[in-house]
Amino acid sequence: MKQKKFKLPFLVVNPKNYLYDSRSLRLAQKCDQVAKETGITIFFTCPYTDIRLIKENTENLIVTAQSMDSLVPGRGVGRVLPESIKNAGAGAVFLNHEENPKTVSELCKAIQRAKRLGIITLVCADSVLESKAIAVMGPDIIIAEPSDLIGTGKLADDAYNIAACQAIKEANPDVSPMIAAGVSTAEDCYNIVKLGSDGTGGTTGILNAPDHLTQVRAWAEAIMEAYNERMQNGVPAVEEKPAEKAPKAEKKK
Repeated sequence: MKQKKFKLPFLVVNPKNYLYDSRSLRLAQKCDQVAKETGITIFFTCPYTDIRLIKENTENLIVTAQSMDSLVPGRGVGRVLPESIKNAGAGAVFLNHEENPKTVSELCKAIQRAKRLGIITLVCADSVLESKAIAVMGPDIIIAEPSDLIGTGKLADDAYNIAACQAIKEANPDVSPMIAAGVSTAEDCYNIVKLGSDGTGGTTGILNAPDHLTQVRAWAEAIMEAYNERMQNGVPAVEEKPAEKAPKAEKKK
């Protein structure tokens, strides 16, 4: 296996576009504090215009762009140049989120562009089958999350979590699986990671909490606890292997 460009386990804090400018920075600084205190890797997403602001005012986060395109410097008005997010301070990028999907061809090209620039890729997938297919493209992390559960506070069942993690590892052992969608509590984080995910995260589960710092710290500690227990037991994921069946019909790209 290749050496990781980041330390496991990890937490993804993804405010989407609910926060921007100073509000985004305030949450980022709280996450920065948690990353320093716990030692967990935190990927913090933000709007493109906030990347430099957050990078220059935090020390322990991997600032993460919400997306990018595969184009090279030159023509391409309105598209996101990989070099621009890299130079602004992004160390990672989200790709193929349900709210901003890519074609298979463009996704593959974007992953390769990111690799050449040293940008960590977190690529979203809906079903177990889609997760397995994307793993072959060689991203750093695959975020497996049934799209119909995003923002609902409802988790995918254990069978999906186990199947997705195992399918990703079987297709490409260098890829870190992450299960998300519907994560609301520290207990959710613990259970997800205990089943084989190398990390987890969310949006509304953090933003809707009365105290963001307390919530992020609780999630980070739960992830660390579950991951360390899993590693101590020598079990990268649960041993039972259910059928690779998606909880819903495949979406067409």
